[in-house]
Amino acid sequence: MPHPSHTSTLQNLARGVLGSFMVLAGTGHLTFARREFQAQVPDFVPGDKDTTVLASGVVEIGLGLALLLLKGKNRRRMGVGLAAFYAAVFPGNVHQYTERISAFGLDTDAKRLARLFFQPVLMGAALYSTGALQSLKKQK
Repeated sequence: MPHPSHTSTLQNLARGVLGSFMVLAGTGHLTFARREFQAQVPDFVPGDKDTTVLASGVVEIGLGLALLLLKGKNRRRMGVGLAAFYAAVFPGNVHQYTERISAFGLDTDAKRLARLFFQPVLMGAALYSTGALQSLKKQK
């Protein structure tokens, strides 16, 4: 049986993909996709939409790097934190759907709706790839 701080090859691969995706998405917040991310910020979020996008981009880069670099217990905590982050940004996806905002190629209601169901997949991937899911199961 593997040591609790070790993850499988599949988990490592998933974590590498997810971490790289987060760094790329965060970089997009700061540069090439900044306007599209601004369109997703719900109106109820206080402050300037551009400031929100820039701040969340920095957070996403940090989360991605942490996902790629942390080990052991800190890696598992990172998985829980990333899953919580995905839950926290979910209202932006709902906003894009309800307001019919076309961004990131999501130019139909069907595509925007399908994206809503992808968020739990990301949350699960964060928990699985870091070993947090197994750790949470053992605590029960």
